Amino acid sequence: MNYIKKYFNIIALLISITFLISGCMNLESSQTSNSFNKSLEFTVYYIDIGQGDSELIQVNNKNLLIDAGPTKSTDKLLSYLNSIDIKKLNYVIATHPDEDHIGGMSTVINTYPIDKFYAPKKTVNTRAFENMITELKSKNMKIDVPKPGMQLDLGEGTKAEILAPNSDRYEDTNNYSIVLKISYGNTKFLFTGDAEKLSEREILDKNYDISADVLKLGHHGSSTSTTDEFLDKVSPEIAIISCGADNRYGHPHKETLRKLKKRNIRIYRTDIDGNIVLISDGKNIVKK
Repeated sequence: MNYIKKYFNIIALLISITFLISGCMNLESSQTSNSFNKSLEFTVYYIDIGQGDSELIQVNNKNLLIDAGPTKSTDKLLSYLNSIDIKKLNYVIATHPDEDHIGGMSTVINTYPIDKFYAPKKTVNTRAFENMITELKSKNMKIDVPKPGMQLDLGEGTKAEILAPNSDRYEDTNNYSIVLKISYGNTKFLFTGDAEKLSEREILDKNYDISADVLKLGHHGSSTSTTDEFLDKVSPEIAIISCGADNRYGHPHKETLRKLKKRNIRIYRTDIDGNIVLISDGKNIVKK
């Protein structure tokens, strides 16, 4: 009887050890999985460069820079990019050739290795534009002209699609703006440059899916952009306005702010909030 009792005790002990080891393995696997998921993040930096635009997107170890602010803020832009340890830019987009969007672009081109450079087919006689072209030529880089439907490869779980410009000829330079929608998991971000009502109308007429959780407002929140119909189609939870404090243009316009507040859209502004950093895990978006 003692022998049988000892036998069952040994069996019970072995079973307990098996469950204990299994439990430890499951716990370790769970912790590793959580750690791995945490590293899979999509980050957008809406950079405070005064009256202008510049955004950096990081995902899957790739960097996309949209615009480079005005010339006078070039040092501020580079200082910020260096602070987040940017060594290379996989994609650079100059949404349109206005100085407050490409003023710092020649220095960016000179400073960082760049894989692909996108800009609309529009030339202007300004020093900022000429400097940008000169630097591109010095590095033997060509400009990729955007077309709606073109996609940028930002890696797994990410879709980046160009939605505008939808014409080759505009009276207003702002409407040449490259509009880009990026989806990461179930979260969506829309970047509109300075696209105004005409470009917004063309996008709506093309019936593109422009729904997004986060909208970077066109033309710094001016009344010339963000029509009611466009805003309702995007239906964002968060609106980002990139503008300078006490700027002479009156951006953002009070009518635009009224539209956002009426829809209970959360507003972040670089002139008030400084640098704005949003992080997505594919399901939720948080402000850092």
